Amino acid sequence: RQVTYSKRRNGLLKKAYELSVLCDAEVALIMFSNHGKLYEFCSSSSMQKTLEKYQRCSYGSLEASQSVNETQNTYHEYMKLKTRVDILQQSQRNLLGEDLEPLSTKELDQLEHQLESSLKQIRSTKTQAMLDQLSDLQRREQMLVESNKALKRKLEASTTEFLPSRRDFFSLFPPQSDGFYQPLRLNSTLQIGYDPMSTDDGAPPQNVNGFIPGWML
Repeated sequence: RQVTYSKRRNGLLKKAYELSVLCDAEVALIMFSNHGKLYEFCSSSSMQKTLEKYQRCSYGSLEASQSVNETQNTYHEYMKLKTRVDILQQSQRNLLGEDLEPLSTKELDQLEHQLESSLKQIRSTKTQAMLDQLSDLQRREQMLVESNKALKRKLEASTTEFLPSRRDFFSLFPPQSDGFYQPLRLNSTLQIGYDPMSTDDGAPPQNVNGFIPGWML
């Protein structure tokens, strides 16, 4: 087997060389023996350049075909979405009462039932929202009432604490007795309120007894 491989290998390398010379072709040949030994032939100056050229030609066409397939798939997906959008727009116009002429009686009945169902759902949602709002307002009202009651109790407690009672008020300011103003007994020679200009000549002088407050004694 090894001898056969050596003979065929040399013949193959010779044929590759002849092909590159006679046909002016760029030939690259790579072989591995059963022991993993590498044998190669390249008609150009670099095997790496030939391999890069091979990759560009092979995988470039593959990528181009894949790009075409992706473009076609994208176009089909776009057409599906466009058709769906057109259907939705037509349905929206029908719900608004537009473009109803092409519809049949059955389609009009279906549209009517759909509108009635939507209207019931809208009314139910609206009623529930109003009930929730009313419940929230009642809860806030109850909180305000409780807060007002608490403030009223605090105000009454503060008023009772700082304002004295009637008994305390009269204990702080006792009523004055009748003896606060005491009469003053004057000597007969002392005249108070005597106006010598107002008496006539020969009239006896008048003695006027008055009262003097106790704090002047």
